[in-house]
Amino acid sequence: MILLKNLSLRRGAKVLLDEASVAINPGEKVGLVGRNGAGKSSLFALLNGSLHEDKGDFSVPPQWRLAQVAQDMPETDTPATDFVIAGDTRLAAARAEVDASEASGDGERMAHAYMALHDAGAHDAESRAQALILGLGFQVRELTQPVNSFSGGWRMRLQLARALMCPSDLLLLDEPTNHLDLDALVWLEAWLKKYAGTLLVISHDRDFLDAVTDVTLHIENGRLTRYGGNYSTFEDMRAEQMALQQAAYARQQDKIAHLKKFIDRFKAKASKAKQAQSRVKALDRMERLAPLLADAEFSFEFQAPENLPNPMLTVDDASFGYPPPEGAPAGSPPTVIVRHVSKSVFAGQRIGILGANGQGKSTLVKTIARTLPVVAGSVIEGKGLDIGYFAQQELDVLRPSDTPLEHMIRLARDVIANGGAGRFSSREQDLRNFLGTFNFSGDMVKQAVGSMSGGEKARLVLCMIVWQRPNLLLLDEPTNHLDLATREALAMALNEFEGTLMLVSHDRALLRSVCDEFWLVTRGGVVPFDGDLDDYQRYLLEEGKRQRESLRAADKPADNARPAPPAKRAAPSGKLRPLKQSLEKIEQRLAALQAEKAALEAGLAGAVARDEIAAAGTRLQQVDDELEREEERWLAVSEQIEAHEASA
Repeated sequence: MILLKNLSLRRGAKVLLDEASVAINPGEKVGLVGRNGAGKSSLFALLNGSLHEDKGDFSVPPQWRLAQVAQDMPETDTPATDFVIAGDTRLAAARAEVDASEASGDGERMAHAYMALHDAGAHDAESRAQALILGLGFQVRELTQPVNSFSGGWRMRLQLARALMCPSDLLLLDEPTNHLDLDALVWLEAWLKKYAGTLLVISHDRDFLDAVTDVTLHIENGRLTRYGGNYSTFEDMRAEQMALQQAAYARQQDKIAHLKKFIDRFKAKASKAKQAQSRVKALDRMERLAPLLADAEFSFEFQAPENLPNPMLTVDDASFGYPPPEGAPAGSPPTVIVRHVSKSVFAGQRIGILGANGQGKSTLVKTIARTLPVVAGSVIEGKGLDIGYFAQQELDVLRPSDTPLEHMIRLARDVIANGGAGRFSSREQDLRNFLGTFNFSGDMVKQAVGSMSGGEKARLVLCMIVWQRPNLLLLDEPTNHLDLATREALAMALNEFEGTLMLVSHDRALLRSVCDEFWLVTRGGVVPFDGDLDDYQRYLLEEGKRQRESLRAADKPADNARPAPPAKRAAPSGKLRPLKQSLEKIEQRLAALQAEKAALEAGLAGAVARDEIAAAGTRLQQVDDELEREEERWLAVSEQIEAHEASA
């Protein structure tokens, strides 16, 4: 087990842990919680050997293998699958031993090396790595793309997959959900529940902690307190302890006041001097309880919109996507991701936008926010529409070299230049005061945004949105980098907001608490999702399972087609036969699915009973998804057949 006994840990002059003691048993899944700056990441650094204790005892079983997500951004042209496989340190060591044994010519050593290679999982390493990559939201076509071709957030997902690929007894995850969409988050939860080792995770996602952890460690004021149970259990237990502590302090204060009153009343009387002196000694001996000093909670509110157009906006047969890249030949078509959307957004609606990664959620929001042009059709805005937009990447709307005060001054000038008098005063001191309500006080208003933490940048974007007093909020992953207290403040503010909300988020607690309805972006369109978030999680898990099974099914012919040693090499025709049989079965399945799809579409086009529409629509969606998977299998098997025929 992991043991900390009377351990003290400092970073510079700051004491992070002061005489802390705790034990973590093998196989426990532990959530590490506490305010930003409390010392959570420093405790991780202690566990991985980057930091050493200043005082006390600390031990981790020496035979335990450690895995954690590397924080550096990988810069390599290695294919994604190979990059993740390289995270399997046991497999890498086994392969190195095979190479060394072959070079030595020692037959016995070679036998042992090949046995170790098999035990390390060399036969299924590629499929294991690809299952991790697909589970974290990548597409099949991206499995062989170089790491450098992905954006920063996607490279961090590859780092996470690489950590999960590594066989480990202790897994450290620091904010693993920050770069994940809800579909990848649900998959990660399912994976971690099956993880057999000891898990320590830092996260500000309440639902994620509840689903994954069974122990909670709370860091506060240098103390490390262990609670049995997940995050919700911890909150209940801590609230009860705080109430008991406050009650005990209040009772002690009453007793102290009573003793002082007796002493003041009778200390001058000779007949009562002995009793008064006795109470003075009792007061001196009393171990004083500290008052409960709860952390000041951050809170804010949205001002009531000046007007509420109804409808807010109308989307008429619109398609959303991206214009041709700069330098593309004239006449190049735009990239269309979501097409033929016809929707109306009304005053007071609270819409959660769901959809697997890459389906177009952010593209839809960016277009409504006027950041992207409509590819086709139209988006008609209601008169007086005022949009507040929180971009998924805060730096999309922030300038790294500018300060919070400069951002607010520029925002006020832009509002005035566009014909608005400003929702609030545009005087510099008033802007400073307004920043102070979002915890930007003192020198922080003059600090360059580029040097701020992710949470501080997110708070600044929220501050700018609230100042504009919008009537339509478009929030794309607003909780990335926010701690639990700020997430709670955001949820409370959104529940009080009187305008219209459209929210993309992987934070299920936020979606559940503020959204009344859901739109599902899938298969190039937008449809209502009638279930709740639990239904959506089941839908995502089933989709992910089918995708991985499809990949394994497509891989099986490839495994069979691997060349045998020269003495046992079979004729090419023997390899082609199973591939062609597989291709024939896929084509039969495609024909059956296409026939079923045509029948369903014809049925929906006619007179259908109301209670049958939902079932038919759900089945149509399932057929579409299966068609896509079978088409991918058809392409994969066809390519294998062509490769064999070319080499024959």
